[in-house]
Amino acid sequence: MNNDLASLRATVYGRVQGVFFRAFVARHARDMGLAGYVRNLPDGAVEVWAEGERNQLERLSSFLKVGPPGARVKEVVTSWLEFTGNFPDFRIRH
Repeated sequence: MNNDLASLRATVYGRVQGVFFRAFVARHARDMGLAGYVRNLPDGAVEVWAEGERNQLERLSSFLKVGPPGARVKEVVTSWLEFTGNFPDFRIRH
């Protein structure tokens, strides 16, 4: 068992809504075996909460800084937190 489990919370700012950003994040997170969610925020940002192996979370973080075609990421604010195990899979929240 990998003891290097963590949680990553990220808020992504820029042109990140209406450009399939949530689907992009969910696809990568699921491919990496991460759990958590991605959702749009009322201020136009996107929130990502992901849990799993730290090296996979770091990979996801690098994807967040680029985004899908059509997105224009201006800033990604991240916080590293303790692993909770509260998420059964990775979902897009509406």
